[in-house]
Amino acid sequence: MWNRVLPREAWFMPKKPPVPSTELGHPRSRAAFVRMKVLVSCYIGLSVLALVVAYLWRNRPDLVTDVVWVRGEGVLIASVVLFLFVVGTARGRRGAHLRLRIASAAMVAAIAVLISLPGFLPWWMRIEQGLCGLVLIGIAVIANGGHLRSLFAKDRGYG
Repeated sequence: MWNRVLPREAWFMPKKPPVPSTELGHPRSRAAFVRMKVLVSCYIGLSVLALVVAYLWRNRPDLVTDVVWVRGEGVLIASVVLFLFVVGTARGRRGAHLRLRIASAAMVAAIAVLISLPGFLPWWMRIEQGLCGLVLIGIAVIANGGHLRSLFAKDRGYG
């Protein structure tokens, strides 16, 4: 009895169907996806630029600390993950949209805390992180906007 094989449905949670492409193709939806892709691309660009600056100033311990390297690499990874969430959202995946909404807001809060800590980051990285925060605010506003929230609402009845 204990070694009986469970049906597939018991092993995996059934996936919610994606949002239909007709809804994703709406001009407001397409505009939101394009704006978010542009913003997250700027976020990736700022992250890469921060690592390039850190490399160029690597012999200046007053400007490039271990925290700069760790934070810079972490932000780059997070920006790529956020890009994947935006792509998943543009493809109609509800889970990606939820992750995008949560991650963008959480990243803004984390940046606000980190740049407010005295002496934690050098001046140039505080500026870079502030710019990243502004970009993330734009992403969060679009992702949490009424149109996309209604598009990805659970009670839409797709499927």
